[in-house]
Order: sequence, then C-alpha cells, then structure tokens
Amino acid sequence: MAVKKIAILTSGGDSQGMNAAVRAVVRSGLYHGLEVYGIQRGYHGLLNDDIFSMDLRSVGDIIQRGGTILQSARCKEFMTPEGQERGADILRKHGIDGLVVIGGDGSYQGANKLSKLGINTMALPGTIDNDIAFTDYTIGFDTAVSIVVDAVNKLRDTMSSHERSSIVEVMGRHCGDIALHAGLASGAETILVPEMPHDMDEITERMKQNFAHGKRHSIVLVAEGVGSGEEVAKALTDRCPTLEPRVTVLGHIQRGGTPTPADRNLASRLGDFAVRMLIEGESDKACGIIKGELVLTDIDKVVNTKKEFNRELYELASRLSQ
Repeated sequence: MAVKKIAILTSGGDSQGMNAAVRAVVRSGLYHGLEVYGIQRGYHGLLNDDIFSMDLRSVGDIIQRGGTILQSARCKEFMTPEGQERGADILRKHGIDGLVVIGGDGSYQGANKLSKLGINTMALPGTIDNDIAFTDYTIGFDTAVSIVVDAVNKLRDTMSSHERSSIVEVMGRHCGDIALHAGLASGAETILVPEMPHDMDEITERMKQNFAHGKRHSIVLVAEGVGSGEEVAKALTDRCPTLEPRVTVLGHIQRGGTPTPADRNLASRLGDFAVRMLIEGESDKACGIIKGELVLTDIDKVVNTKKEFNRELYELASRLSQ
C-alpha cells in the first residue's frame, strides 16, 4: 500500500459538491483501512497546522450541503518555495503521506508543488467555471448552470410582462461554459462568451427585429470575461434606446445552494477514485471524467493546457436562438 495516512483540503473558490467529495474521500479512505485527516481553510490552514482526524461521523449528513465544511481560503505564503517546504514538513510531522486537494487551477498547482517535495497528491476539479482541462465537467458546474437557468426562467416572466430586454451577467472570467450551457438550456436569444467574438451592432439589430416581429422580451446572457452586464446594456442602449435593457448580476449566488444529483454523483465518484489511485501508488495526478469514464492526467499537463471551448454547442445555441 502506497499510503497509510491521507489528508484532504478544499482550496480557492467554493463550489457545490465539495462536501460530497470530502465525504467520499473520508469514507473510501476509512473503508480501505487508512487514517484520514481534514485540513481547515486550504493551504492557509495547512501552514497553520490546522489538521484534525476525521471519522464517519465527521462527514455525516453533508452530501446535500453546499459550500465546504473544511472551509477555504487564499494563501499567498504557500505560493513561495519556503511556504511549500513548510507545508510538506507539517504533513510529514503528522505522518501524512497522501493529500487530496479539491479546487481549481491554483489548488492544482499547490498539489503539484507538494508532490515534488515527496507528498503523494491527487487533485479533484472543484470549481463552478468548468475551466479545468482533461475533464468534461467540474464539481459544482451543473449546480451553477441550474441556478442560472432558474433565474432566467423567473426573469422571462417579468421581462415579458413589461416587454423589455434582460441582460444577465454570470461568472466565467476566462471560460464561458456557464453562460453557454445555461443559455442553451434557457433559450437565451444571445450568449456572449470570452472565447467567441461578437458584434454589438448585429446583436442590437437582431433584437430590434425580434421586437418588431412581436417578440415580447429578449435575454442576453453575458459571461463576466466579456465585460460587465452594465457595459453590455450601455452598448445596446447607445445603439437603440428603446430596447430599455435591465441588468441582473447573479454573482456569488451561483456558488451557493444544494448540489444537484449530478454534482453529488460526480463528486462521489471522483473522491473514491482519488483514494483508490493513491493506494495504487499514483501521485501528482488530476482526477477527471471524460465521456463517463474516470481518468488520470498529470497535474503539470492539466495546468498548462487551456480547456477547449465547445464551438459545436455554441453554434447550436446560435441556430436555435433565431
């Protein structure tokens, strides 16, 4: 057996399903006879030696809860070689030889550094943005999309009553997947994502034509990486004041709430997979899911690869929005 004591931490922005992943790691570890420890507040907690033993009761009744019971925090000190050395020393002091990290790109890089210092590591994709390469979906993405779709459904009711346009700003600084998937699922008339160029003159003209042909409302979904909802609203108003767009910024509400069954199941599968791979002697790997199959990829490769944007899905959404 490659590991005997493992720890788990959540780092970076929280996402729905992190608790389900923590639960899976703890229960799978205990099932396989390992000692399991939790680390509070990510790498910040690691450097503060905020480490505690976990048992079955530690993860009871958490699979349905959003957020993370282990909490999360940013840690500039851990970005330094000295901080990384100290983190590895603290893990060794506790006899911990395996670490499961749940988070995004920065969290993955931390796991990568620790692996080079002799700690066996596994990284799980915990981020609503779905911006991690070599996995079709990240933990929390499905729930975030569901939240956006629900909000758009409600906005359609009030916008159609007043015959107005609605600009909905969603998260996605570098990746437009939330806007794309939520836009397709909610029938948004326009989807703006950082991966694809757009023409505000063309968008304005299409919206004008839609209203001229009797359409009572129009939904424009904007990923924050394109610009703010207010900036998009101003660009539309400058071109056609009668559109009267109203802006809704969903913000951190996209990270909260009960995880969907899809996110709970994904987190459970990935958490158990990470433990089994550590036991088999794997390290410095990112766990993902591609076409329904669990896969391992070198963390170095993941953090240095930009996730490919699904142009086919974007083109489908464009065709169906006409």
